[in-house]
Amino acid sequence: MTDEEESLFEFPCEFPIKAMGKSNCALDITVVEIVRRHAPDISEGKIHTRDSKQGNYTAVTVVVTATSREQLDAIYQDLVDCEDVIMAL
Repeated sequence: MTDEEESLFEFPCEFPIKAMGKSNCALDITVVEIVRRHAPDISEGKIHTRDSKQGNYTAVTVVVTATSREQLDAIYQDLVDCEDVIMAL
């Protein structure tokens, strides 16, 4: 992310993090555990899951109160490192 893009964020801010993976694993639990390492104050109303049309994949969205760019980078790195996560946005 460039300095111009980074300046678009004013911290703290509400920030949605989305992770996608196969539906046959407990992806929602895994994603929430990873995100909570960096943002422990997530409420249950900030977690949403959605299955793909054919049910093969699940998308999990967690809305966090982001406090810094470094925090977001750490969350995304942990999600990408997880073998159950196919993609993180």
